[in-house]
Amino acid sequence: MLKAARQGKPVAEEEMPPPVACGKPASPTEASPFPAAAKEEPLSPSETESSSNQVLPQSSEVSAPAAEEQAARHGEDDTKTLLTSRQREYKTAAVRAKQSGDLEKAKEYMKIIKKIGPMLEAVDSGQPVDLSQMPPALTDLTIKTPEASEPQPSVPAATPAPASSVSQALQQRMERYKSAAQQAKANGDDRKARMHERIVKQYQDAIRAHKAGRQVNLAELPVPPGFPPFPGMENAEGEGSVEKALEAAHKLANAKEDEDAEEEDDEDEEPAKKPNPQRPIQVVKPQVSPAAPQPDEMSLKAKGAGTTASPENLPPAVQEQMEFLENRRRQYRKAALQAKQNNNLELAKQHMRVAHVLQASIDKLKSGTLVDISKVPPPPMDEDSDFVVVEHEDSRPPQNSDEVYAQLIKLLQEQHEKCMRYSKQFTHMGNVAETTRFEKMAEDCKKNCEILHLSQAQGLDPPPYHFEDKTLKIVRVFSELSSTEMLLIIVRGINLPAPSGMAPNDLHAFVKFEFPYPSTEQPQKNKTYVVKNTNSPEYEQSFKLNINRNHRGFKRVVQAKGIKFEIFHKGVFLLKSDKQIGTASVKLDKLETQCEIREIVEIFDGRKPTGGKLEVKIRLREPLNGQDLQTVTEKWLVMDPVTRK
Repeated sequence: MLKAARQGKPVAEEEMPPPVACGKPASPTEASPFPAAAKEEPLSPSETESSSNQVLPQSSEVSAPAAEEQAARHGEDDTKTLLTSRQREYKTAAVRAKQSGDLEKAKEYMKIIKKIGPMLEAVDSGQPVDLSQMPPALTDLTIKTPEASEPQPSVPAATPAPASSVSQALQQRMERYKSAAQQAKANGDDRKARMHERIVKQYQDAIRAHKAGRQVNLAELPVPPGFPPFPGMENAEGEGSVEKALEAAHKLANAKEDEDAEEEDDEDEEPAKKPNPQRPIQVVKPQVSPAAPQPDEMSLKAKGAGTTASPENLPPAVQEQMEFLENRRRQYRKAALQAKQNNNLELAKQHMRVAHVLQASIDKLKSGTLVDISKVPPPPMDEDSDFVVVEHEDSRPPQNSDEVYAQLIKLLQEQHEKCMRYSKQFTHMGNVAETTRFEKMAEDCKKNCEILHLSQAQGLDPPPYHFEDKTLKIVRVFSELSSTEMLLIIVRGINLPAPSGMAPNDLHAFVKFEFPYPSTEQPQKNKTYVVKNTNSPEYEQSFKLNINRNHRGFKRVVQAKGIKFEIFHKGVFLLKSDKQIGTASVKLDKLETQCEIREIVEIFDGRKPTGGKLEVKIRLREPLNGQDLQTVTEKWLVMDPVTRK
């Protein structure tokens, strides 16, 4: 058309395209340059319209993508801000629900937080997000919740009196959850009843561990609504505790997915939506500030998984256990060095292997894993306990000095053996404090023995010493016996009656016994050897009997029956049979609180006492109920410090 117009040919106006809308017309000042340009080359109206058709679409095509990109960027920022605030809102609500003891609501909030995570990842990657799938605001959810569901029974909100100790606080919380479980059962809510019963079991385990002296992580225990913090933990509340509560709520939501699936099958509920497997969610665990104080009752695991706690921040009981392990490791390293110096390489290797095992236990203790000290190897045996005494020919000590040295060394060795025996017993019980105490006493006895040997070798007079009355609290345990054994020791007979017409020195006596277990029809029987030509025989003969500590029949024998003994005179010739000269019995009820019974019982002829007696001992590894704690006072040899002139 433009070419035809230039050639002067007619142009049909109906064939011309319609004008393009350019928006608001320009002001006169802005339009002034265009007429100046038109003076140089005058254009026809058709030419002007065509030129506008060529230039104006280009400017609109350039500005439209920039505007769309800017609007999309603002939309993404608004969406991300909305999702982030919504996620933070649900996190705060989960923490508050966990602190108030409403674990069910905390678990529900954590599931909603999981759903928001993939939406944020989609926004970051530029993918479209359907905001209709976004969880509603927490205020809307709380308003709709009472209408959508029936009111559920909760833990009674009555606040008890403040507890004076940790054990009392644990008991109060357990009773509150017990009543909540009973209330849920009465209302027919089996799911909530089972949840409260699980919490009751957690508190029962915590109470048993606290009574046994083990560490209890109080921060992981659910708290009923309205209950104050545990005694000693008031100052530990803060940001660190909030982070721990959030982490515990997150673990709770993950741990109970299987149970939720079973409940949903029973109640025909709609299954919960799971996150997209192609887009895994990375859970960032909160870091606990090292400056936050930790109570003694809390376990090392509360300090965070994978972290190594410094010894200064550990509870006193854990520091005591670590010091015990370090001391035991040093003993084995020293013993390995001594064995190597004595060219006993095999023993040195054994000691070093034990030292490495102890080092591994120390590392576990530092990382938060408690160690059972009953499985810690005992102290190494000293190879150099027997010293070679070198005496100088020119200064040989008098004979009375040798006797004094021998007596002192003998007493110190006996004290060392006692200390090691008591230390082993307390190690078996897991008592670190008493184990360390007796090991230190044993080490002092050993050093004093070395000093006496060296003083005697140098020809010096015995060092000064004195005796003290030392009170020791010990636990009697016969570690040589297993839990399925009972040891019977027939010690001796005292003034046993002889048959009529026989002199007491002609008596050939032996003892039979009968233990009515496992049954009266099948008792355990045995007898001693014969001691001839005396009415006061010394037997000292031991018999091991098989028992089952938890069997009802054995407890019945201990409480109501006993062991029966029969004393016989051995026939001299083949034509003469053995003749019974008396009977005796020993009750076993003391074994419930003691691990050893020592009795001198009367011997009867029917119901008539004969004047003779029988001494017996009966031992168990441990008492049937509790521990055999005893306090003994012994004369203890103490070496005085030597003053150098």
